[in-house]
Amino acid sequence: MTTATKIADVTAPKPRGGIAQSVSDSLVIARRNLIRMTRIPEIVLFGLIQPVMFVVLFSYVFGGSINVPGAGLSSSGYREFLMAGIFAQTVTFATAGAGAGIADDMHRGLIDRFRSLPMAQGAVLTGRTLADLVQTALTLVVLAGVALLVGWRIHEGVPKALAAFGLLLLLGYAFTWIGALIGLSVRTPEAATSGGLIWLFPLTFISNAFVPSENMPTFLQTIANWNPFSATVQACRELFGNLPPGYPVPDAWPMQHPVWASLIWSVLIVVVFRTLAVRKYRSAAI
Repeated sequence: MTTATKIADVTAPKPRGGIAQSVSDSLVIARRNLIRMTRIPEIVLFGLIQPVMFVVLFSYVFGGSINVPGAGLSSSGYREFLMAGIFAQTVTFATAGAGAGIADDMHRGLIDRFRSLPMAQGAVLTGRTLADLVQTALTLVVLAGVALLVGWRIHEGVPKALAAFGLLLLLGYAFTWIGALIGLSVRTPEAATSGGLIWLFPLTFISNAFVPSENMPTFLQTIANWNPFSATVQACRELFGNLPPGYPVPDAWPMQHPVWASLIWSVLIVVVFRTLAVRKYRSAAI
């Protein structure tokens, strides 16, 4: 063994093993991304403006025009029906930001620098998704305040409301892993943004988020009722107490058991897409 090799063995950082290293490295990357967000405040600002616009526009443009079973054409009834859908749409749209951020790091060579460090393979992606989760939570807090101003209320108590927001954050976290996979699969941040949004529109609109699924054609009703997005929206409406009296719940299992369906869908998405994203990250390193 040469002298240079001995020196390298002594000075090279020794990676810790297992879960401890993965958690520590992920938190370091998450902190790095959160600091970056504070230094580019327009990212957070624009992320807050868009959902607030959706709340105001949908509440006052469509309120009183859409018949919600049990509430009729009541504007206030539609606002309460609407808000769970707006919350869910907001957390899922964070997917595009996650994908664009990872694609930007790939494009600028930051990912290659991370690869040269003795860190857990999935830490870069986990740290990024955790930072996006914090930003999503901040957006939900602001959005809930705006919703209260336009007339939205919770009727089942604070614990159930917190459980609903927990389901929303879990769904948002699950979808950021889809964004991570997209960001690793394209060449530019612009492509990641487009790829992260193009499939979200049919997912969110072929659902029960903005109109009751019973108003849709039969084949779309089936898709909407089994949509993971719809399960979370329905669960939140039940936990917030925003379902009008006499609202007909579809017979599909996810609509009859929305809380369990939301949990199962979100965990399944995390498991599948985290596995695919980490595998893509490793193959891109070769």
